[in-house]
This record gives sequence, structure tokens and C-alpha cells, in this order.
Amino acid sequence: MSTVRFIGCLHFGHNWMARHRGFKDTLEHDETIVEVWNRTVNKKDIVYILGDITMETPDYYYQLDRLKGTKKVVLGNHDLMEHIPELMKYVSGIAGMIDYKECALTHCPIHPNEVTFYKANIHAHIHENKLHEVNIKDRYLDDNSKQVNTLNKYINVDAHLIKYQPKTLEELFKFQLTGEYY
Repeated sequence: MSTVRFIGCLHFGHNWMARHRGFKDTLEHDETIVEVWNRTVNKKDIVYILGDITMETPDYYYQLDRLKGTKKVVLGNHDLMEHIPELMKYVSGIAGMIDYKECALTHCPIHPNEVTFYKANIHAHIHENKLHEVNIKDRYLDDNSKQVNTLNKYINVDAHLIKYQPKTLEELFKFQLTGEYY
């Protein structure tokens, strides 16, 4: 039986990101991602990668072949359109946004007005930063409408933030309630 998991912002081959994340170089960074991923993911698992596989280059897409499981990608701001044909050699699907079990799978967090339609917005993009609670007026109701709270609606799966371990929906919902992945 397969398990579905989520991770984003792998940034394979990205020197600055490797150093920013505390690695001595991209080799150590990339090897850590591959090692932790393959310890966590089984070959029948499905993993949604929520953007930024590399830093605007297809040169490191080959790393995806080293990762267990079926990979599906939601494109990020550093995943260039002209590289999609090359990326398709390594993944089973590519999208801009995916609705999955009442969750929005995106790279960038969606607007608070839109997140109210979902249980959660599973995203990456903002790296180790977390979004805060926002109170908004429901834009589809009249001026006397109640405030809508976005507390715990955003779940960031940046690779570094989740210790390079693709997470299940159950783990993410636990995080949504407790603020802790473990």
C-alpha cells in the first residue's frame, strides 16, 4: 500500500541554500536530502514536491531518480517553464496547484481569502518562515459578515523546516494542531 507525502524547496545543487541550511557544500546538502528521503519513503509511496527542485537549472534533475517513490511536482518560482520537458523525464506529473483531500497544494502560500475554502494550504516557498494568523472578512458575504480566522491553515513543508523528511497528511495535521512535526 502506498503512502502520500509532502515536501518542498529541495534546491538541489544550490550553493547559497546549502550554506544557509548549515551544510559545507551542495554535495553534503544533496546527499542528506537523498539519504533522509530514502529512509522515509518507500518505493510505492507518492511524494508531492511543492516547488523549487533546483535554482532555475535542469542540471540537478537527475537527483530525482535517486529518490524512492513516485514524484509529482507543483511548480515553484525557480522551476522554469522551459525546463518542464526535461523535468517530465524524472516525475510522473506537473501542476501549478493541486486540490488534494480538501487541501490546496501550492508552492507559494495562497491568499487568506482563498485559504478559507480549504482545511489547509500545504506549501513551501517561504523556507523556515511561518505565516501568522490573519483575520479577514469573508469576501462573499455582506458587510456585516463575521471575521474568518486563518489560524493553522498554512502548513509549510520546506525541506529544511521538516528536516528533509517528506511528511504524511496525518503528520501535517498533527503539526497544524500542535505546532510540532515530531
